[in-house]
Amino acid sequence: MSAGFFCVDCRTPFANPFPLDAEGRCALCRSGLRGFDAAYCFGAYEGVLRELIHLYKYGAVKTLARPLGDLLARALPRDERFDGITPVPLHWLKFWSRGFNQSALLAQVLARRSGIPLLPALRRTRFTAAQASLSNSSRRRNVAAAFRVRRLGGFARKLEGRRILLIDDVMTTGATAAACANALKRAGAARVALLTIARVDRRMSGGHATAPDTRLGGRAR
Repeated sequence: MSAGFFCVDCRTPFANPFPLDAEGRCALCRSGLRGFDAAYCFGAYEGVLRELIHLYKYGAVKTLARPLGDLLARALPRDERFDGITPVPLHWLKFWSRGFNQSALLAQVLARRSGIPLLPALRRTRFTAAQASLSNSSRRRNVAAAFRVRRLGGFARKLEGRRILLIDDVMTTGATAAACANALKRAGAARVALLTIARVDRRMSGGHATAPDTRLGGRAR
């Protein structure tokens, strides 16, 4: 995504520079509410890219995981080093309903392409209300403490001091990613960056969260 003004950490675009401080950081990043240290994406959640994500995620066209994962690889920052790739997990009820975790498949593709180890360290401990109708602050409260690092597999030890790349398909407000990042950091991760295929450009709705089209069952994050 391109923008005249954006936060240097989370890359959120703004219509003017007033939300940014002298270092170019937005209010959420300054206050530490983002949780993650940086955010990257391939493009805006619109047009053909949006339709492909919908076919993949809600139409269950799982063969799109590879080409969409390739887009993630193209957006991978070349000036950063990562020790592990962690997908955003689904609650077991959502996994049962959908049949697959779209973020996990994308993370697998990216791990193969990049050579960065796959660390499925997170689990979702509670089923949360859909984010689509919630305000920014309500979204953060909705997913607060919804994620934990898995006890089995020694993931807490594997995360200690590591630089983790968190994978999801779409970023809307970043509330889900922030909750995941906080869980990873509590377990000892030194840095967490978010990488998504697309992100919603909230400037188009006056700064309010815009839910993905729900005709195929979509939900905002």
